[in-house]
Amino acid sequence: MFTGIVTAVGRISEVTETQRDRRLYIKPGAGTVELGSCRDGDSISVSGVCLTMLQPSDDGFYADVSAETLALTTLANKSVGDKVNLELAMRAGDRFGGHMVSGHVDSAIRLLSRTPDGQAERLDFELPVELRRYLSRKGSVCLDGVSLTVNSVSDDSFSTCIIPHTLAVTSLGALAEGDFVNLEVDMIARYLESLALDKS
Repeated sequence: MFTGIVTAVGRISEVTETQRDRRLYIKPGAGTVELGSCRDGDSISVSGVCLTMLQPSDDGFYADVSAETLALTTLANKSVGDKVNLELAMRAGDRFGGHMVSGHVDSAIRLLSRTPDGQAERLDFELPVELRRYLSRKGSVCLDGVSLTVNSVSDDSFSTCIIPHTLAVTSLGALAEGDFVNLEVDMIARYLESLALDKS
């Protein structure tokens, strides 16, 4: 379980193709993420994707990415040198600054536009029709591992406003129109739908 509060921006330093899968080596980069205290099998969010750390050290870690994950996320298109947002799994007693994030990506979606909004920026993203029912104005959404607030929702798009701090300390600041990000909808909305269906 994660909170969507990115603590470091790492870089992919190795990409190894293994049949239909990939193995990545990721270095922590700017920010704070204590990899030296981690063990094989610990979970980490990599741009919103929950991955299992292998051989973690202060220098970095390996992670295997399955064919299923490659098909649903932007990790299929990542190359050596690309930046990724990092967050270690939360521990009991940690501050809960964002919202509940599982690291199970629903879709890779495209940035339609970004425009200044005071000191912040408004980012508009496409919204797959099948995910529209999970988003609501002022609800939570996770984009590339970052917990954000939904500003507005239409049938095929939604917007969020990102403050300068978030733009500076995550990979979202480098996004250009047409780039793709990993979207995870609010898990509470998903469970509520499941409960409603069970009652019908």
